[in-house]
Amino acid sequence: MKTTMTLAAALAAAVTVAATDTAVAAGKEKCYGVAKAGQNDCAAGPGTTCAGTSVIDYQGNAWKLVPAGTCESITMSTADGRDVSGSLTPLKRDLPKS
Repeated sequence: MKTTMTLAAALAAAVTVAATDTAVAAGKEKCYGVAKAGQNDCAAGPGTTCAGTSVIDYQGNAWKLVPAGTCESITMSTADGRDVSGSLTPLKRDLPKS
């Protein structure tokens, strides 16, 4: 059982790396904090497992692929009226409560 789980985790990591490499080659970049709830691409942060599992709009540790060079210029208004921007690194804002 432990070997199966380890193998599954390794396969998931390999798929994520391959998808990221393909995206970079296609002129895309990971942008954190710009996805609506349930619309993130793979490998969101704690509290999520993969694509479509973010639970908060603009969750800071969930990312979406965007055209290269545009991430940090993307801005959104949150439901509580804050203006937030995308980031090339995970953010500590708008995270699910553990």
